[in-house]
Amino acid sequence: MTLAQSRQQCRRIARSNYENFVVASVFLPRRLRQPFFDVYAYCRTADDLADQSPDTASALAGLEGYADQISCIYDGRAVTGIFVALADTIRAFELPRRPFDDLLDAFRQDQSQHRYETMDDLLTYCRRSADPVGRLVLALAGALNETNARLSDLICTGLQLTNFWQDVARDRDIGRVYLPQQSMRDFGVDSEMLHANRTPKPLRDLLKFQCDQTRRYFVDGAELIDRVPSWLARDLSLFVRGGLATLDAIALIDYDVLAKRPIVGKGTQLRLMLASMLRPQLNLVSPQGSDQASVAGAGNSGEAL
Repeated sequence: MTLAQSRQQCRRIARSNYENFVVASVFLPRRLRQPFFDVYAYCRTADDLADQSPDTASALAGLEGYADQISCIYDGRAVTGIFVALADTIRAFELPRRPFDDLLDAFRQDQSQHRYETMDDLLTYCRRSADPVGRLVLALAGALNETNARLSDLICTGLQLTNFWQDVARDRDIGRVYLPQQSMRDFGVDSEMLHANRTPKPLRDLLKFQCDQTRRYFVDGAELIDRVPSWLARDLSLFVRGGLATLDAIALIDYDVLAKRPIVGKGTQLRLMLASMLRPQLNLVSPQGSDQASVAGAGNSGEAL
């Protein structure tokens, strides 16, 4: 496959997936769009191997193939498919290898570990499954340093935790429980409650606690917005606003995530994008106790921002 063909394949993969990573590309400088698509294609297809392979053996074999391709890139050997374009981007931007390896490690872990005993265990997983993407974005922006990486990790972990609390029912249906087992015991939640048609009160109380804690990641990480190029600041603003709006959507249905999957409506999504474009800086209030932090001007509904 030629470099041009590989780039085309990466663009096709990116544009066929309607996720935040791609939606935010509207703010990207033209010169960075293809590199972002190259990185996205790797993340997306590796994730699909982990989640959509017919069995564990197939998933692990596919992920091992990806690991071999990454080794080839950093060893200067020939690669195929989307890795031709990815190799070009890695060389051009001097992207670090570890985030690529960490993602594959997390996807391998998904094949055997479906529950987490403590919050620390879950956060360790997030450091390899979510945080690497943010670090790659910083590297593409020429803004990767120790402080920025730490702040990016907070935002990325917050986004992944938010997704876990939003998708309790979906994860349950594929045999995964991301609510820490220790926290479940502390709140009197047993596994049977996860199969109820309506979310029992102990589980709602646990979800409220987790959502309140997760807001802190966005509040503490939002400082990064003032430390990066303007185009990336808009992206980060969109991610933080979107994460907080999703937490608001969970609260709006009184944490009854088993009866209905909480979503952020298209109208709100559009307002989030416009707000991020016109006013990327956020005025966030750190949550105290059970109080919730929200973007200034936004209420619990996650509406007008």
